[in-house]
Amino acid sequence: MTVLLGCIADDFTGATDLANTLVRSGMRVLQTIGVPDAPLTEPADAVVVALKSRTIDAKEAVTQSLAALRWLQAQGAQQFYFKVCSTFDSTPQGNIGPVTDALMDTLAADFALVTPAFPDNARTVFKGHLFVGDLLLSESGMQHHPLTPMLDANLVRVLQAQTTRRVGLIDYAVVARGLQAIAARIAQLRGDGVTLAIADAVSNADLLRLGAALKGARLMTAGSGLAIGLAQNFGIQPSASASQLPPAHGFQAIVSGSCSAATNRQVAAFQSAGQPAMAIDPMRIAAGEDVAGAALAWAGPLLRHGPVLVYSSAEASEVKAVQGQLGVADAGALVEATLARIGCGLVALGVGQLVVAGGETSGACVQALGISRLRIGPQIDPGVPWCHALAHQDTGRTALHIALKSGNFGGDDFFTKAFTSVGTAA
Repeated sequence: MTVLLGCIADDFTGATDLANTLVRSGMRVLQTIGVPDAPLTEPADAVVVALKSRTIDAKEAVTQSLAALRWLQAQGAQQFYFKVCSTFDSTPQGNIGPVTDALMDTLAADFALVTPAFPDNARTVFKGHLFVGDLLLSESGMQHHPLTPMLDANLVRVLQAQTTRRVGLIDYAVVARGLQAIAARIAQLRGDGVTLAIADAVSNADLLRLGAALKGARLMTAGSGLAIGLAQNFGIQPSASASQLPPAHGFQAIVSGSCSAATNRQVAAFQSAGQPAMAIDPMRIAAGEDVAGAALAWAGPLLRHGPVLVYSSAEASEVKAVQGQLGVADAGALVEATLARIGCGLVALGVGQLVVAGGETSGACVQALGISRLRIGPQIDPGVPWCHALAHQDTGRTALHIALKSGNFGGDDFFTKAFTSVGTAA
């Protein structure tokens, strides 16, 4: 059994985003939740190990990432991909720089290309600056992120603050000239003692050129966009059969913990369409009320009539007010634990099609459900596929279709249209 590409993702939604991109390129992809404790038992061209390491202590993120690397190496993987968010979510201390450094050291890699560009989701890099749509990252709403506020769009500067390695730039003019120009620029950077380089990309054509230049590279650090150009390096072509899933069954529900501007619009659109939605209050959770029980009692009678939404999503000012009273870490942990209980309870009530919005919320729900592996299916919106899993509940073993949505991804109608694309038969 040969694994061509071993991937380490720093959150669960990012992992499915990357797996989705690879599947659409024709690769057979297995996604694991955490580092498995046993070898692979089924064939896969690429394996994505999903960690929940984006916002934890940098040292622990390094420890978890190296454990994933060792397991992937044991499965025979030769090329490695550290998947980070397309908005480069991190703090001045990490975790992108420290993890990349540790992976490079372990792999004895003397150079790594870095780019979060994902043009299909309006993430582009120009002159080393990350844009979200027409806005600089620092003006896109990400400056208000409750855990990783992004105040600087200059990725060379952001990454340099997190690493002792020298960081350089492969700009758009070089990328546009193709493989030979990119290779020459990498050689020049190496000669100057630069071992990490942010790469510009403003289109999928740029990503394809960069992907071709990475044939044989030991490591890359990127969002999922860069993956569109990797399958061709292994002689693999797109195949529609790679994304087929078993037919979907059961009730439909959404659990949303993201407070991104995109998710807030999706919540509003779902409500405007007349669909049932219930907000949960972190202060009631902190007061010891059974908020999860109340949400499940509310949802139970409604499920037979169509999808329901339970959410903690809120505007930045509301989030800051709650954090001010409870503390950032405690507020997040309380909400995640409650939404995970609600997710498990919904599955126990017969939900077989579950959308989870937000990276931290997705991680909490997947872990609470006991999901260990996901099969990647059809795309709902760029970066968000349906997946098929087995959820282990006290009530038994339940087949589950689940979509893990990054907070920033998806159109305004995502929650209303997601369930129209889930029933792809194998």
